[in-house]
Amino acid sequence: MTQFSRRKFIYTAGVAALGSAAIKGCASAPSTSGGASPVASPAAATGGGGGLETTEVRLGFIPIFEAAPLIIAKEKGFFEKHGVKDAMVIKQSSWGVLRDNTEIGTEGGGIDGGQYQMPMPHLISEGKITKGNKKIPMYTLAQLITHANGIAIANKHLGKGFNMKDGQAKGKAYIESLKAAGTPFTAAHTFPQSNQELWIRYFLGSLGVNPDTDVKLIVIPPAQTVANMKVGTMDGFSTGDPWPYRILADKIGYMAILTAQMWEFHPEEYFAMRADWVDKHPNTTKALLKAIMEAQQWLDVAENRKEAVEILAKKQYINVKADLMLPPMEGNYAMGDGQPDVKDKNKGPLYWKDGKGSVSYPYKSHDLWFLTENVRWGFLPGDTDTKKIVDAVNREDLWKEAAKEAGIAAADIPTETSRGVETFYDGVKFDPKDPSAYLKALKVKKVA
Repeated sequence: MTQFSRRKFIYTAGVAALGSAAIKGCASAPSTSGGASPVASPAAATGGGGGLETTEVRLGFIPIFEAAPLIIAKEKGFFEKHGVKDAMVIKQSSWGVLRDNTEIGTEGGGIDGGQYQMPMPHLISEGKITKGNKKIPMYTLAQLITHANGIAIANKHLGKGFNMKDGQAKGKAYIESLKAAGTPFTAAHTFPQSNQELWIRYFLGSLGVNPDTDVKLIVIPPAQTVANMKVGTMDGFSTGDPWPYRILADKIGYMAILTAQMWEFHPEEYFAMRADWVDKHPNTTKALLKAIMEAQQWLDVAENRKEAVEILAKKQYINVKADLMLPPMEGNYAMGDGQPDVKDKNKGPLYWKDGKGSVSYPYKSHDLWFLTENVRWGFLPGDTDTKKIVDAVNREDLWKEAAKEAGIAAADIPTETSRGVETFYDGVKFDPKDPSAYLKALKVKKVA
């Protein structure tokens, strides 16, 4: 098999695999679904920047709520409105397949960019997670969402204090008892060194649990997490909605914590592209950004959430029943294990604006946190020049150009590349001006 045909097979086989693995049944300034001020008027179809270099692009996505801006931009015609009439939004069976298809690019039958956990674009750029450690420059262009993630735990752990409510008092002792009994807690995430591993590592670390020695960590694609919990492959998992919420509907587990509770209005997944594609197609890149911004604004209109889950429910997208997705989409979570339910739209997914301002704008300070966590756990050397990596990968300048061309209000365009000091649920603070102080404050870590 030639290199091209083998890589082409990675793509086609990966997409086909999802169909068998996925669980069945599964204008004006509108009001937002969040607590922020009204969103800007939808972007105009034209707005400077010159003609488009191409109308074709291939964007990969994973079937979770984070993909909604890409899916809505396609389904509501926003890509076409902004001139990218041949945009393809293509489901990937796993983050590994998405990474592989990014490596080979469109010329090899892969993709030009799409939805990425953080800091996947930075790690791909540095050759840390690619085959042969090949460096493939990437650009992060926009944040797609905040929240919409959680840590789900199997029912056999009910009443053991392994949750946000009781975890600080009981979680560490319980995890250690499982380890001592020879049955260590097995936790799944969906891709190494990125969002969903970092969330569960942070949660465990906040309880005094060492994720490298006290538990077993495994990788499972999002759409397969619920099925694997049913058969006992793992005790808990960290991934994006609607999959954590599915365990409640299937009566197999409970929610230990929402990432919205761990870090309110936290950065989540991003829209990123291969740098060579962006450099060759700068105007088309801005057109894509305008379409995604318009989709994000549309998604944050509360009245649109029902239609949104009906679109996401389609087989080619998330392939879960709309009525199962609507509660978490509206910020309603039945937590379980004696914890109060969450009924707060600001704890659910927000796409355009949140209580701290812009969701869509890619703050460099957020990129820095994800890379700092990679240093924390020994994935990157302690002397890594994280700021240099962020400056090379983050293209917040293109986001601003696109926003201005689209007529986004000046008040909705951040003027600083840092959102400032961030505070986590355990009281730890991250000051992007001094990442080393953050690392020193953490009790559980690999870095000295």
